Amino acid sequence: MALVCCLQTAIGQRISYIVSFPNLAHHEALIQLIVTDISTRTAIFRMSRSSPGRYATHEFGKNVYDVVAFDQQGKPLTINRIDGDVYEVPHPGNYVRLQYTLYGNYADGTYVGLDPSGIHFNMPGAFMWLKGVDNTPITIHFDVPAEWHWTIATQLQPTNDPLTFSARGLQYFMDCPTVIGNLSYRSWEVKNPDGKKYAFRIALDGAADSTQFTQFAEKVQRIVRQEQAVYGEVPAYDYGTYTFLASINPYVHGDGMEHRNSTMISIPAPFYGDDRMLGVFAHEFFHCWNVKRIRPKTLEPFNFEKSDMSYELWFAEGFTQYYGNLLVLRAGIGKDTDFVRRTVAQLIDTKMNTPGGKLYSPVQASELAVFTDAGVSVDKTNYPNIFASYYPYGGAIALALDLQLREKFNKTLDDVMQGAWKKFGKPQPEVPYTVPGLEEVLASVTGDKKFAQQYFDQYIYGHAPIDYNALLAPAGFRLKKAEPGKAWIGSGRMTEREGLIIEGNTLRGTPLYDAGLDVDDKILAIDNQDVRTMADLNTVLDRLHPGTPVTIRYLHHTEEKSGKIVPQENPALVVETFETAGLPVTPAIQQFRQHWLGAK
Repeated sequence: MALVCCLQTAIGQRISYIVSFPNLAHHEALIQLIVTDISTRTAIFRMSRSSPGRYATHEFGKNVYDVVAFDQQGKPLTINRIDGDVYEVPHPGNYVRLQYTLYGNYADGTYVGLDPSGIHFNMPGAFMWLKGVDNTPITIHFDVPAEWHWTIATQLQPTNDPLTFSARGLQYFMDCPTVIGNLSYRSWEVKNPDGKKYAFRIALDGAADSTQFTQFAEKVQRIVRQEQAVYGEVPAYDYGTYTFLASINPYVHGDGMEHRNSTMISIPAPFYGDDRMLGVFAHEFFHCWNVKRIRPKTLEPFNFEKSDMSYELWFAEGFTQYYGNLLVLRAGIGKDTDFVRRTVAQLIDTKMNTPGGKLYSPVQASELAVFTDAGVSVDKTNYPNIFASYYPYGGAIALALDLQLREKFNKTLDDVMQGAWKKFGKPQPEVPYTVPGLEEVLASVTGDKKFAQQYFDQYIYGHAPIDYNALLAPAGFRLKKAEPGKAWIGSGRMTEREGLIIEGNTLRGTPLYDAGLDVDDKILAIDNQDVRTMADLNTVLDRLHPGTPVTIRYLHHTEEKSGKIVPQENPALVVETFETAGLPVTPAIQQFRQHWLGAK
């Protein structure tokens, strides 16, 4: 109680949290929320239902219990649970100390991990808050025993006490993930063209060889420089520091979550300094411009009480997806051929070969994030036929626009990102954008308002096909079928379980879909040949011809059915270089490729 009184005296009209860990072995923390000078007759406290960087609901209130309230003298106050995650204190007076137990055993970018080996806070998943005081300053104290020899990494504002931090209000507080443990650090400095310098650091939660960690950090520095080159500068980070919170160990769950002055990266593997981890660092760092400062109006301010629908995730997440691996390559890590064969081919495949990419617009894909962004449901959905993830779908649009700008206007997507930064992200205060605002940026960069309008009508509000072969040719790459001439009936998930069971939705436009088969159906025979395993299926397909109908027998529930199925040529695509294809690679092609994929 002495600490409570001390903080109350020091902070005056503030909201403060005290966090302690009396039962850490069982993944619990004790949270105290102290509020002074309450102006309402009833104080309403609640847990969040959504979190910055997430768009669906996540019901964080399920992990909060033993909720009680006290007055300034420590006497119990009446507290009523008025919803699953909402509590009221009637007639609170001038002071309330709310206390509850928090359970957390899922360390990633969205949830909470509380363990004797380390502590991993996503703020909306951990901290109840008082409604109606969003702009009130917040202080938080972590009661970490000195004998643990742990440090705290966060983007919260530090104070003179290494265990106490502050935030200017609720929105900033909720955007400040915090890791506590036996952390290792690597730090460096970045200088902007205006001469201002900013501190960067990686706070690593994981057992790392010192040399490997240093080498890995140097690669991250190179990526940071390439991202700075895209925008021309790094943002003016609050408190002058940007932190990569990197939990890389077998005890976390895979995730990457962007924040204003930090990013939470959790990779469930031992730390070996693997280059394959760099893509998530590049992606999440790109977000400190694109989505945290170049901010969609639909997400401003973020609503913690519900899902947050946005029309612009194809840009906020999708364009970031395109740049992630591209900037790793520009940093001199990896090969351009690997980039086009993996990243570029996957983006193009999403646009060209998925029902969501062919039949729905990027705006419509963005709208579905409230259900698909790690949202949980137990019933089956038809998402495979109506939704393409706005990550690769937006990335496919970014790729096409970048190549078209280079060929048609002698501009690049970097110019568009700089234009968006200068129009929306850099001004103070920042200017939340809309889809029409992005169209204005494209018109300004190209000097062609008609082109920008047509591009958005066709590819952003619409879902027109894109000729990627024509776009890739100036860089000396081309698309080709992965298995030309091979018969194919669809790529839905199948499992060998007393026969060949279709585990996932069959997709519109595929032979299986057109033949009337769907999820849970069991394939029995094709072209009068028994099919019980994937090996059986491949044997049959090897002797079939695309376009030639054959019979198919299958079991739907308990009813055996038969019909006709028309195999197609497998639509899967790969990207190959002109060198591999035996086509001439001119100096112009080499220059185009270098300007696109080379370091800036």
